[in-house]
Amino acid sequence: MKVVYVLVAAVLVTGCAGKTAYRDRCASMLETGWKEQSLAEAEGFAGTVSYSKAITLLSAAKTQQQFEAFDGCVNKAERAHFYLRESRAGR
Repeated sequence: MKVVYVLVAAVLVTGCAGKTAYRDRCASMLETGWKEQSLAEAEGFAGTVSYSKAITLLSAAKTQQQFEAFDGCVNKAERAHFYLRESRAGR
């Protein structure tokens, strides 16, 4: 019976570790993304489609960060960075 409890505890701990694996990367990418967004806005690229997509993705990433869905947060933040680069390139 003790073996079952140990196995259940091990699975729970592993699940928690996996859930927070992207926590720092998510926070870092969001911080960088919002800074890039401010720069793009200051440079006058705020009206482009790519800029709008980036803002939507950054907002969605922030929501996922709040719900501790860090892997999804990182994914959306990476896509937002792509669209911010596209916006600054005029695409």
